[in-house]
Amino acid sequence: MKIEETKKIIYDLIDTFLKAGEISLELRRKGLIKKTKSDSTPVTNADIEVNNMFTKKIKELTPEIPIVSEENSNNKDTKNLKDFWLIDPIDGTYDFINNRDEFTLNAALIINKTPLIGIINAPEKKRLFFSYGKNFSYELKNNQEIKLSCEKLSKKDEVIAVSYSENLKPEISKIHKKFGVTKHVKMKSSYKFCVIATGEYDIYVAEPRASEWDIAAGHAILINAGGIITDFEGKEIFYGKKNFSNPSLIIRRSAIL
Repeated sequence: MKIEETKKIIYDLIDTFLKAGEISLELRRKGLIKKTKSDSTPVTNADIEVNNMFTKKIKELTPEIPIVSEENSNNKDTKNLKDFWLIDPIDGTYDFINNRDEFTLNAALIINKTPLIGIINAPEKKRLFFSYGKNFSYELKNNQEIKLSCEKLSKKDEVIAVSYSENLKPEISKIHKKFGVTKHVKMKSSYKFCVIATGEYDIYVAEPRASEWDIAAGHAILINAGGIITDFEGKEIFYGKKNFSNPSLIIRRSAIL
């Protein structure tokens, strides 16, 4: 897929993502309708509304490419997917339900099992991030496009990690020590990828957890900004795996933190 094509797709999605962010906040202000899914995780009417918006727009833009979304069963049983969309309408649903601000809206286009483009809106943060190819990652903030390059913004003698929990598991603590982490900050949702791509934070380490749609858009944004993503063995992360399960993850701003 040529860069002109991927750029057009992303810019055609931005307005939909901004509108979906507004709708998610509006529905939350009005009071969410909450249900529990078969895997015991919550889902709200906002998840469904945002999913419908994204699915409709993406089908218009790329009708020939299948869509896999957290919030419906379409294409989840399709084997050997190589080129497909991954959508997580609202990542960080617990935070969303509890009026916190780190939840995100996500979509990524996977080509040959690798994230090519991604878009993430953090509506409560008023920050939107997107990428349409290598060296083309941006933040849209106050109607200004800021190019992302993973350049370090923290102090030179600090290595700041984001983590899923304040209480680190021994394996994660060991990896933090290996990379010289000086402190860690709890953070939820794919927002973690974005603030590493901006250079605000340096590293994120996670054991196998969650699903591919949780990380695909952030993966595209980060690697296209110059970041590094591998599993604990240093292997590249590919998509379309069985049950769309994630491996272990080490996400770094750069080789030198």
